[in-house]
Amino acid sequence: MSEQLQELLNLETVPVAVTFHEAQPDDVSRVEKVEASGCTYWRRAAEGKTFYTEASDHYNCPIGCYTHNVELPPTQMQELENTLGLMSELGYIAMEEVPGIPTRETPFKSAVYAPLSDATDTPDVVIISGTPRQMMLLAEAATAAGIGTENSVMGRPTCAAIPAVIQGGRSVSSLGCIGNRVYTVLSDDDFYFAFPGKHIDALVEKLETIVNANQALEEYHQQRQRDF
Repeated sequence: MSEQLQELLNLETVPVAVTFHEAQPDDVSRVEKVEASGCTYWRRAAEGKTFYTEASDHYNCPIGCYTHNVELPPTQMQELENTLGLMSELGYIAMEEVPGIPTRETPFKSAVYAPLSDATDTPDVVIISGTPRQMMLLAEAATAAGIGTENSVMGRPTCAAIPAVIQGGRSVSSLGCIGNRVYTVLSDDDFYFAFPGKHIDALVEKLETIVNANQALEEYHQQRQRDF
């Protein structure tokens, strides 16, 4: 399925699988390096690495800890409050918005990050980054597969897309946030599409139809434009 997604969309970055676990997985090694943000682990997986993280591996990312329901020690909890305070002072976010940010309901224990092609379990969430044209095709395929949502484009924080997909059971698009773009080096031309891993068969099936339909419609519209 990963190969089909990459071929149909001509992706430059491989799809990433994120799977949450209640205990440490036996067949996967723990991440070698603790990163500055939770979304950096997406980038590591897209680079071909498979690993799991524990709660403490996310402590450097207070916002990510909030969206992933990571229990924070007092020092990191203070950092979260300070970060939210800074964002509020800058007018980036209003404090009353914070409770509305999607968060995982289950306390974080461990998570496996992997290229989708290497995932051994059905992922909770599959994350794809790409151009607006590629994301357009995915959004249309998701609608055809019955897992699309209207007004499903999210802004900051990017990591909230993961709990949003889990809670809603449907796909979401995320424009990314400045933190994510710094830590993952996401191109200014790209954004994200995320969907429940359990629906990947239906999505890929519809994606092939949507890609072919768009190719035919592109020719139709180009001919129509020439006629005018």
